[in-house]
Amino acid sequence: MHHYDLLITQSINGLAGQFPALDTFFIFITSFGVPLMIIAVAAQWWRRENRQEVRHALVASGLTFLLSLAMNQVILLFVHRMRPYDAGLTHLLLAPSADPSFPSDHATASFAIAFAFFAHGLRRWGTAFAIAAILICFSRIYVGTHYFTDILGGAITAAFASLIVKQAYLRDTRIDRFVTGLL
Repeated sequence: MHHYDLLITQSINGLAGQFPALDTFFIFITSFGVPLMIIAVAAQWWRRENRQEVRHALVASGLTFLLSLAMNQVILLFVHRMRPYDAGLTHLLLAPSADPSFPSDHATASFAIAFAFFAHGLRRWGTAFAIAAILICFSRIYVGTHYFTDILGGAITAAFASLIVKQAYLRDTRIDRFVTGLL
């Protein structure tokens, strides 16, 4: 598996530095992709169609986002994986990061949003967010900050968190009606 991880990581990152427009695009995606996803989620709060269903998914998305990133912090207590650029395996297009490589917070955050929408039955939005998450994750490897398995680890953490939230945050409960009725 380690061999394939390195092969995929170096194949994607091997494109970096060859196409300036592509470099600029992926630097933008890696820097602003997750914040843009968060804005896209928050902007849906005022949608009129399927209001309660959408708001429930939005709250679940936020809870999944927070839980999955908290789970990453626990994982980081036990796993201290060196970044691929520190190991001399990738060409870095950004400033170096001080935290360990595994799991990828960008992958976790972006897939948490997508998986929450899927888990709560909003497949069209889940698909759109999944495409955005894949693009963000690809950008993290492209710019040299993550291994492929860092991305997989983040996606698995997000999937697990979405299942927990799906079971714990139920629709039409007193707290759900209160939260989804705000504003």
